[in-house]
Amino acid sequence: MSDPKAMRALAHPARLAILTRLQVDGPSTATDAAEIVGVTPSAASYHLRMLAKYGFVEDAPPRGDGRERLWQARDQGLSVDTEPDDEPDVRAAKDLLIRTIRASADDEVSRALDQRDREPAEWRDAAMWGRATLLIDAEEMKGLVQRIVELIEPYRVTQRDRGSASAGARIAEAQINLFPRAARRVPGRPTEVHGQAERRPDGTSADVRE
Repeated sequence: MSDPKAMRALAHPARLAILTRLQVDGPSTATDAAEIVGVTPSAASYHLRMLAKYGFVEDAPPRGDGRERLWQARDQGLSVDTEPDDEPDVRAAKDLLIRTIRASADDEVSRALDQRDREPAEWRDAAMWGRATLLIDAEEMKGLVQRIVELIEPYRVTQRDRGSASAGARIAEAQINLFPRAARRVPGRPTEVHGQAERRPDGTSADVRE
């Protein structure tokens, strides 16, 4: 993605949730999407029109008597990453969208953690909550990313034939972040004040005792 207007349009929690819903569950009406996302049907209609304006969704073939307007996702996924030569408005839009996507991912983790004790034992045993610190160079990291992508690709909900999945299959989520750690700012030690006057920002002082 490189259109800053499109990225800013998508960088809205409700729109991102609606698009994800269409990608995972297929065509939907605005009313159905509204219930899932937690907005009014009129708000969902507005968000769908904005998504359609920038090419994320489109009209789906009608069903039944055709009186309901159905929407479907145009693409089954999207990718956004910053580039060194991005113009400032493009970089700002990418950063906003990436942070919105990350916030959505963090919300999924929080809800899953809240739910984990109520999951069946087989799902508790299958889940993984991990974090690893790696010693790795850039080429090794690229290779690791590629292997992870190859491993999960057959299970992507947008790729897998649902008829081939077992009766016990359900929607799950893989979140993989591989990145070089940024240098952590060393805060230093706080100033210790014992038994002497501490100067306040307004210029007054107060006695500080142990």
